[in-house]
Amino acid sequence: MKSPPEGPWVQDGPRGDRWKRLPWVTLGLVLVQFSVYAWTSSQGLLDVDAMVRFGAKVGPLMTEAGEPWRLVTANFLHRDGAHVGLNMLVLLAVGWVLEGTWRRWDYAAVLVASGLSTMTASLLWAEEVSVGASGMAYGCVGGLIVLGRRHRAVLSPLARRMAGEGVLPTVLVFLWMGWTSAGVDNAGHLGGFVAGLWAGVFLVPRTLTPDEPRSVGLLRAGGVVLVAVGCAALGVLGRSTWRVERDGVFGVSVSMPRGWRQGADRFGRVAFSNGLPGVGRASFAAEAIDTGEPGDGEPQARRFLETALAPREPGPEGRPVRIQGPEPARVNGRRAQRVRAELQGAGGLTHLMAFFVPQGDFVYQWVFTWPEAFPRYAAVVDRMVAELRLDEPAELREARARALLVPGAGAPLHVLGTTLRRWGQPAQAVEPLEAAVKLSPSWVGTRVELARAFFESGRVEEGCRAAEEALVYGPSKAMALEAGVRCELARGDAEGALRRLEEARRVDPLDPRLRAAEAALRATVAPVP
Repeated sequence: MKSPPEGPWVQDGPRGDRWKRLPWVTLGLVLVQFSVYAWTSSQGLLDVDAMVRFGAKVGPLMTEAGEPWRLVTANFLHRDGAHVGLNMLVLLAVGWVLEGTWRRWDYAAVLVASGLSTMTASLLWAEEVSVGASGMAYGCVGGLIVLGRRHRAVLSPLARRMAGEGVLPTVLVFLWMGWTSAGVDNAGHLGGFVAGLWAGVFLVPRTLTPDEPRSVGLLRAGGVVLVAVGCAALGVLGRSTWRVERDGVFGVSVSMPRGWRQGADRFGRVAFSNGLPGVGRASFAAEAIDTGEPGDGEPQARRFLETALAPREPGPEGRPVRIQGPEPARVNGRRAQRVRAELQGAGGLTHLMAFFVPQGDFVYQWVFTWPEAFPRYAAVVDRMVAELRLDEPAELREARARALLVPGAGAPLHVLGTTLRRWGQPAQAVEPLEAAVKLSPSWVGTRVELARAFFESGRVEEGCRAAEEALVYGPSKAMALEAGVRCELARGDAEGALRRLEEARRVDPLDPRLRAAEAALRATVAPVP
């Protein structure tokens, strides 16, 4: 009776049926890879957005949107036919050797460990969207290198040639070529390669342990997978941290996920996003609007609705399909106005939430957007809102520094007092403004600012007295007359305020701010028909 031929990759090993010796794990993996590619290709253009939808490695979605399963699915996606073809060619050639030498569960463990390590390394050191089984292929090559060094004697001549002296330099050359090329996930390749080297140290050919119990082999393979899963979990957790970003110009501090990066945004001068250009994009933008008068932020909220959310001019996020607000809200104990909207764009539905927080003569505009397709981002935005802080702006810090550098001078004290009042600290503004008035009594502007600081601090009579003194020093100055208008308004005399405003308008008839104030005041005192 003729014995079945030995396997093509090992010199000594158990004889068996040729059918059973086929590399079924490798062939199955290749079949799955080509099937997935055929299906994704049938869905349309395989651009970045498509890869994100299908399950590519996307750092923000893995660490912020609760989708760590992308560490697995990204290994089964490819950009084009050449990409999948080259990876499968390497897997067939090298995987055939490994599967014929190791036990199948050992080989499967290397594939799993290489795939997880590939995407974990990419998550840690590469920000781009990544797909492909090349990390698995590099892992198999790493395992082959270790196999050729440790167990060369049991390999067939062909297997020895594949695992020969030239394989390591070849791999290093390919890694170097990838490192010097654009669009290559070098971190992932290196992660898969190192995982294959590491796993190969613990695995031995089946011919060297013919009597090994099945449970021992499964335990060894399971240990390799378990270590890879643990490293992947640590990688995801390590990238899931947050940081605090501060803008010194406007004095805004916001806590955000570690991976968010700064960039341009139409909703504000200071802007950050999770880095995705389309599907899955989440962003934060901030701006400080100088309104010239203390308020509650509602006019700015309505202006935002009329401009940024105008249906006739949809932005890159899409066209508004539902808008709610403005409505009163609180942000860290501060009163605010809130606007909520849903925008329909090419990437799906995007949620928008904007806050308008008044502080002195300024209104802070904070705009958050996040995708409907990834609901976990709602919790990310809630945390960012809860941890928003207002610090001292650069203008106020500079004013304090000038006042300290030039003590006893009126101008720095005037600037400090004015800046304190404009940034919502009228009570603290009184002292430097009073000192500036004593040093320079004839400065009408300083007396007007002092009157405003009193009014905004609730000290009406002191403010009216400062306004009258400003009028004494500047009887023909519109700003002094305007201070008198504020006095009458603070006392609740709208008609007296209108008379004073008319005087100011006669002094400066072209001032658009006075003209608008007069129109608004006339509307409030007009008799009801």
